[in-house]
Amino acid sequence: MTDTRTFYDTVAEDYAAHFRDFLADWPLERAILAAYAEQVGPGGTVADLGCGPGEVTAHLAGLGLSVFGLDLSESMIAIARREHPALRFEQGSMRELSMADGSLAGVVSWYSSIHTPLDELPALFAEFHRVLAPGGRLLLAFQVGDVPLRLERPWGRDVALDHHRRRPEQMAELLSDAGFALRSSTVREPEEARGASLVPQAFLLAQKEG
Repeated sequence: MTDTRTFYDTVAEDYAAHFRDFLADWPLERAILAAYAEQVGPGGTVADLGCGPGEVTAHLAGLGLSVFGLDLSESMIAIARREHPALRFEQGSMRELSMADGSLAGVVSWYSSIHTPLDELPALFAEFHRVLAPGGRLLLAFQVGDVPLRLERPWGRDVALDHHRRRPEQMAELLSDAGFALRSSTVREPEEARGASLVPQAFLLAQKEG
């Protein structure tokens, strides 16, 4: 976690500028977020875990959800608060959440599990399961693949970090083991657009059983 925090604290302003309004370029991602918002519905609280500069948090709020963002990086949280002052953002680790058991209607992990080693994912998904109410919804986004992407010196900054890629069937099995029922699995093939990574992207929608 220290490496992840240092990486994002260092590149926060560059990252925020590069990905500002990125959803405008991705209609499928907007459709998936809209479907998720409709499934969760109004009333309950949703946590955007690993929210970065708050783009997805703000988009979900615009879809009518009561949502807040949490991120490990103090610099990312500062940007999120600056860019979206009407929304709530907290610094913290999604591996050790302060929320009570069953207190959330939804959890979003939008490319935020990609820095968690494979052997630590069961504990992460168990924590997601713990804070969700029965029937609560989870949205998980990640890059598809088997070999990690190591980013070195992004934007000329002197940091590096591994970004783990996963297989949808592998993640679905881990979610099932954690007590989730998979509701949909979507894979978008690589596209050329701003912010694109030329590998498939996966989006899993799951529901806490019980």
